[in-house]
Amino acid sequence: MNNKIEVVLKKLIDSGFNAYVVGGYVRDYLLGKTTYDVDIATNARPNDIIKIFNLNTTNDNFGMISFKDSLYSYDIMPYREEYKYDNRRPIDYTFTDDIVKDSERRDFTINSFYMDIDGNINDPFNGKVDLENKLIKVIGDINTKFSDDPLRMLRAIRFAAILNFDLDESIKKYISLNKELLKSLSYDRRKSELDKIFNHENKITGINLIKELGLESVLDIKFNDNLKFTISSEGIWAQMDAPKYNFSKSELSLINSIKKIVEYGIIDNIVLYEYGLYACVQAGEILAVNEAHVSNLYSLLPIYSKNDINCSGDDIINVLHINPGIKVKKIINDIELNILNGDLNNKKKDILEYVKKNWE
Repeated sequence: MNNKIEVVLKKLIDSGFNAYVVGGYVRDYLLGKTTYDVDIATNARPNDIIKIFNLNTTNDNFGMISFKDSLYSYDIMPYREEYKYDNRRPIDYTFTDDIVKDSERRDFTINSFYMDIDGNINDPFNGKVDLENKLIKVIGDINTKFSDDPLRMLRAIRFAAILNFDLDESIKKYISLNKELLKSLSYDRRKSELDKIFNHENKITGINLIKELGLESVLDIKFNDNLKFTISSEGIWAQMDAPKYNFSKSELSLINSIKKIVEYGIIDNIVLYEYGLYACVQAGEILAVNEAHVSNLYSLLPIYSKNDINCSGDDIINVLHINPGIKVKKIINDIELNILNGDLNNKKKDILEYVKKNWE
């Protein structure tokens, strides 16, 4: 455990409370993976936490208090016992001093570890065994866990993908029989989990589980039959029918660019110039064009924008003795195209000779 985390735990302990690092950080620690998101469970109450760390924040997220240092993001949550959910939010809960009650509300056994400041790990649901067996299992009654919060079904698939674990057969059976529960989730919630799956290098496991469990229709998505795996989620979304999902302006721009490149069918200087390297690399994965080849083509582009053309609008106006206007813009577009096609050197002398020959 990093000493920065120990400092946070020590502040809580020195104030008379107990505190444990819980969940994903401990899981990844046991797997030898590095993570910078740290969840801490404590019997301190929200106002105690705010006072101990001298925070200017409010208690408006089920008691969770969040802050960062130079390395880690911390979410500190009082022990909690939950009784009732509405739209996946616990609407009836109480803070408790009982660590057992807190552990019982968690989702999966591999997320239920409690590690103290000395590195000792409390494992109430034999999560270490499931880590060794590479298995995702639910804590407690699976019907209660998934009906209270259907997002946990997608989280189970996500963990199976990012950890390359298997789903317990009880989870597969439950999801197959109760997949309609996923319709209660907002599209933003669905997209958040799907993005985490699609962005991971082992996305094939998550996508195969979605198909195997018959979730495309309830999630309102449809994968292309010849789906190719790309480096980011936008490349996957570009190969899907998902009309009800909302994307940011930048996401939508990238998705549409990838679609247009794939529809065009080749990656040449014109495409690289218009859409940029990142979109072309992802489209190249779909078109079976090697990334190194795409990157090499991009590095050899004669220009990357109109600003790189070694001839200005004023130069054109002077050599043709014309007034500024639409004709100058058309000439620059023509020059741009010919340079990219390799039919014109990007030298001022050659460009002006071309202009006089073809535009006088």
